[in-house]
Amino acid sequence: MEDFIKVMKALSDPNRVKLLKILQERMMCVCEIREALGIAQPTVSKHLKILEAAGLVGHEKDGLWVNYHLTDGRASPYAASLLGQLKHWLADDPEIGVIGKRLTGICREEICKKEN
Repeated sequence: MEDFIKVMKALSDPNRVKLLKILQERMMCVCEIREALGIAQPTVSKHLKILEAAGLVGHEKDGLWVNYHLTDGRASPYAASLLGQLKHWLADDPEIGVIGKRLTGICREEICKKEN
């Protein structure tokens, strides 16, 4: 039951659901996720930690970048099932649509230039 509760709790926050929806589009680093969702970097990191613990999100290092992606759900049958369903859910949600459009203009190199 513990795995089930972790997945349900991970999906109980709107920003985490949005985060999963944008990771359906592509792998992203924290700065890109922060830009897409308009939330602080520590908040993004906290959400990613919760999603990783639930088996919904994974990461891989690429030089200086850490790229986050959706998992294949192997860690939990609940994560696998919900990730499969989430692909079909919220496609017509206006807020998800706005974030999706914003993704096309988000580039990690440009974000880093602005911050330095």
